[in-house]
Amino acid sequence: MQQVAAIQMISGPDLSNNLKQAADLIAQAAASGARLVLLPECFALFGQPQMQSVAEAEFSKQGPIRRFLAEQARQHGIWLIGGSLPLPRKADGKAMACCLVLDDQGVEVARYDKLHLFDVEVADNQRSYRESKDYDFGNQVVYIDTPVGRVGLTICYDLRFAELFLALSRAGADLIVVPSAFTAVTGAAHWEVLLRARAIETQCYILAANQGGQHANGRETFGHSCLIDPWGEIQACLPLGAGVVSGVINAEKIQSVRRAMPVAQHRRFAPVDTLVPAARSSES
Repeated sequence: MQQVAAIQMISGPDLSNNLKQAADLIAQAAASGARLVLLPECFALFGQPQMQSVAEAEFSKQGPIRRFLAEQARQHGIWLIGGSLPLPRKADGKAMACCLVLDDQGVEVARYDKLHLFDVEVADNQRSYRESKDYDFGNQVVYIDTPVGRVGLTICYDLRFAELFLALSRAGADLIVVPSAFTAVTGAAHWEVLLRARAIETQCYILAANQGGQHANGRETFGHSCLIDPWGEIQACLPLGAGVVSGVINAEKIQSVRRAMPVAQHRRFAPVDTLVPAARSSES
């Protein structure tokens, strides 16, 4: 069994304050024995209007956010998943909402660019969200082998798209991470039920790190960062406020659930990426 942790934050527009808060919580998670630590979406900057300029500064690995992640992973000897930061794929490219994975030597070993961007209307004080104004769309499903098992990468709004999680399950994921900044309104309605459904469908552990409280720009996020097991049971949860949620990944639990209910073997529908149009039947 391997211990993992999710960090819950209330990030704001000040980079240095956010990184200090993150460093304190990472240290707490590492001291408790976590081998892998997950930061939430927008952990380093929340409500910052100049994402493109931040992204350009991070293109070099000497940007402050990437340096911070490498230093923290190396200092604590942990695998660290940097929820999301703005990062282009080329020097003059549009920012991507990017999740980086660093090993315990501080080396970047995986990058996932958010596939689904949050362009929706929500009944809160912000009303309208248009992530595609600041970010470009990712186009790859990404997983990485780690000391706690094979980890599938997603970000926030991806949670609503079961096909991504099933693709990660087919790729052999044991744990799927969901760094997020779910709003209070959508979180209250759908956060827990979606996370538990994704765990049950994939028979994977789900580790979700959310932003959790009232932010400087007036936006309110739902919190309830949690670890859910492959049977859909919540192992640990933090309702609101900054803090750490931790628990263990039990490989035998994964296998016992899959043996008892072998849904992967029973699935009748082909993966979406292999579907082809049916041949038209001849007329009699």
